Amino acid sequence: MNNQPNVVFLRSAQVLKCQLIGNWTIQNIKKLYKKMDRLEGKRDFEFEQIVFDCSKIEEFDTHGIILILHFIKNIPSTCKIEKIGMSERFEKLFVACENNFPPSREKSSKQNILLKNLENLGRLVVEGYKTLTVFFSFVGELTHRGIDSFMFPNQIRFRAVLYHIENSGLMALPIIFLTSFLIGVVIAYQGAVQLEKFGANIFIVEMVTISATRELAPLLTAIVVAGRSASAYTAQIGVMKITDEIDAMRTMGFSPWNFLVLPRVFGLMISLPLLVFFADVVSIFGGMTVAATTLDVSFFEFIDRMHSSVDLKHFIIGLIKAPIFGWIVATIGCFRGFQIDNNTESVGRYTTISVVNAIFWVIAMDAIISVLLTELGL
Repeated sequence: MNNQPNVVFLRSAQVLKCQLIGNWTIQNIKKLYKKMDRLEGKRDFEFEQIVFDCSKIEEFDTHGIILILHFIKNIPSTCKIEKIGMSERFEKLFVACENNFPPSREKSSKQNILLKNLENLGRLVVEGYKTLTVFFSFVGELTHRGIDSFMFPNQIRFRAVLYHIENSGLMALPIIFLTSFLIGVVIAYQGAVQLEKFGANIFIVEMVTISATRELAPLLTAIVVAGRSASAYTAQIGVMKITDEIDAMRTMGFSPWNFLVLPRVFGLMISLPLLVFFADVVSIFGGMTVAATTLDVSFFEFIDRMHSSVDLKHFIIGLIKAPIFGWIVATIGCFRGFQIDNNTESVGRYTTISVVNAIFWVIAMDAIISVLLTELGL
């Protein structure tokens, strides 16, 4: 019994017979490929029929059959193909491999780079428009549910709201403390270098207090919370969607809005002003520390100057921004969570998108508010 793999080509008139011999297994694939590759050159003869004789195949596996199918699929459709001499076991495996053989890919024609970029830009615009439309619908439904909650307070899940206040507020205090203290230190240290040149050391109070309370403390606190809470909200809701918990909730008659969205939005809108107030105090303390060690402005002088020269409106403006930022972060986090598909890959993708979107819109909203307040003389 000859187990050496081989392919013998026999030509008669317009018929080409391919005699397949020996072991068609993975060990002989390279040798068989070189022999079968000769079939490519014989296409120029334009045979009307090609016959594959498998009667002399001794051993075979899926690799050998896939090799045969590879060359069969590349034969022009004008040529008739016939397979003979198949054993029952060979035929069953051949049919299974043929049914699962990957479809041939058409070679993409070269495209104009400019047209391709314009096409990608158009798709991006269309996807952005669709996302914006769905987001406005989400915001409208959220507004409707929020108004209903205020009209019927018994629908509000206060325990869930307190839970999210703890998670998004209390648990964020360490990182907010560190970030805010460094904000105050950096502002005071950079300002001290310039003010000391003109002997205007005392003006460090206004520089630290106004910039921290009005702009930097609310903005950076919201950015930190966006990194923590927006990503958490998206991941939590997304995983619940993948595991069909949200569908089960609807089946049992529970509203995902009352159980998932509103507690998170209310919790963040309440906790963020508290975090901003905490950030104001810590950032001012950081500025006071630098002023006392670098500019010889004592804590008492700093507090007295702040009380007499800094208007209360700067604190209030910063605190007014906080619930707006909280609403933006929570809404985007929940919205992106409901967009997650039924696969784990989309969890990471939409979690990243929610953080980026939340940070962008927090900064954009801060800029809009700053321009409006400046125009109003505040």
